[in-house]
Amino acid sequence: MAVVTTGFFDGVHLGHRYLLDTVVSSARERGEEAVVVTFWPHPRTVLQQDARDLRLLTSLQEKKDLLAAAGIDRVEVIPFTRDFAAMTAADYLRMLRERFGASMLVMGYDNHIGSDRRTLRDIEEELSRNPSDLRSSSLPPVLKTGGPLPFTWPRAATGSVDSPSSIAVSSTKIREALIAGDIDAANGMLGYRYSLLGVVVAGNRLGRTIGFPTANMKLYEPLKLVPAVGVYAVDVEVLGRKYRGMTNIGVRPTVGGGGLTIETNIFDFDEDIYGLDIRITFLARIRDERRFASLEELKEQLKQDKNRISLK
Repeated sequence: MAVVTTGFFDGVHLGHRYLLDTVVSSARERGEEAVVVTFWPHPRTVLQQDARDLRLLTSLQEKKDLLAAAGIDRVEVIPFTRDFAAMTAADYLRMLRERFGASMLVMGYDNHIGSDRRTLRDIEEELSRNPSDLRSSSLPPVLKTGGPLPFTWPRAATGSVDSPSSIAVSSTKIREALIAGDIDAANGMLGYRYSLLGVVVAGNRLGRTIGFPTANMKLYEPLKLVPAVGVYAVDVEVLGRKYRGMTNIGVRPTVGGGGLTIETNIFDFDEDIYGLDIRITFLARIRDERRFASLEELKEQLKQDKNRISLK
């Protein structure tokens, strides 16, 4: 048997962690598994709800890793299809019990489930009206057969907690912070530092000519959200080691511009890493990207950026 929670959990942020702590502690008390049932791809990409604008905080593998780090024993991934989206709350709850052995479901109090958009608030209100006669209520069948399926939720929150900046934590708020370049706010709400994972690809090698060679990154997850254009202090993981570095996200206006690139100068590093994995973790935003009058002026600014980052 299992204590189960369900949702997309993009970012696995502090609000999610509040919920996951309840799942894990309940599972340990009951001697059962702590299980997350999640979906892939994102529902908006299937239902075409502003899908072109959708960007994710975590890839599927990143989400699995973060859930495991939160103490979850098992992560079940359901392919999100239009048929799946058509399931009612009753059908979905029945599936959780039959397929995943759910003995308890933990959800945010205002979270919706099923195509009929039921919430635990709905269920609680129905129970209060019909505390002794479940047969006369309109509760999902899974609550009527084989004994009620218990529900619990954090009473003090609706799947969100207060962040250090005193705003409600949500995946949407975190995306907004990253789009604005507010790395401190995003990291504060995530409870960890945001990162990008990709492969090193060939660039124009201009950085090497001015003493600042860069590793150009191509993201593995094409829907991963890229923070605002600008220069960032980052930690870099490559070849199994960690380095400090600075990343420019932008269009390189000083050298003629072009499409958006993610270029990282890795401090105290000079190895051929083309075709290899690279992860950059964002520490702080240093400045805006801007156009310089000459490569020499750009070089001087990069020296100042590196000195500033080295002190962090």
